[in-house]
Amino acid sequence: MYVPNHFKEDNQEKLQQYVRDYSFGMLVIADEEGIEANHVPFHLSVGENGSLGHLQCHLARSNPVWQRMQGGAKVLAVFQGPNAYVSPSWYPTKAETGRVVPTWNYLAVHAQGSARIIQDPSWLKRHLHQLTDQHESQMVAPWSVSDAPADFTERLVQAIVGVEIKIETLTGKLKASQNQPERNRAGVKAGLETGVEAQNRAMAKLIS
Repeated sequence: MYVPNHFKEDNQEKLQQYVRDYSFGMLVIADEEGIEANHVPFHLSVGENGSLGHLQCHLARSNPVWQRMQGGAKVLAVFQGPNAYVSPSWYPTKAETGRVVPTWNYLAVHAQGSARIIQDPSWLKRHLHQLTDQHESQMVAPWSVSDAPADFTERLVQAIVGVEIKIETLTGKLKASQNQPERNRAGVKAGLETGVEAQNRAMAKLIS
């Protein structure tokens, strides 16, 4: 991912929070068999000692891509946050010079690392609890994996394999009009806030 300095986000804690906030990501592998991307929810586990953490997800056992990840294959996990079209009409400088063009603001985080395939039932059950609890925590009546019959979940666990990625590099890009003068940034923020789409309003919050 090309990241100009003015759009680079290198605060590790912010990047980790973005991964949690937009945890439905894309798992990409590129090897001699080709390039393949799978769309899956991730759980981020952050350790101590400055570690970038581990990403955990799971794939259907019937999905042959997991077999390509055995032996520590290098993979890429891509997370995308809000994005929004930026109209030149929102720039006050448009009326002065006319030297403006449309663009697109967006947030993206790339995590690269080595994958480990896990088939241990205990690990898989713990992963499913963590992943589910992460998303159910805001529900009025949170659902838990243990709410389902044990024999039912046992069969489902047998149908998946786990993937754990030790994050080796974490790259973030927040393109939020930082390259524009303050009054243009204010114009973009105001323009996005008037939009009806949730993406626009979410993007507006990232503009300072």
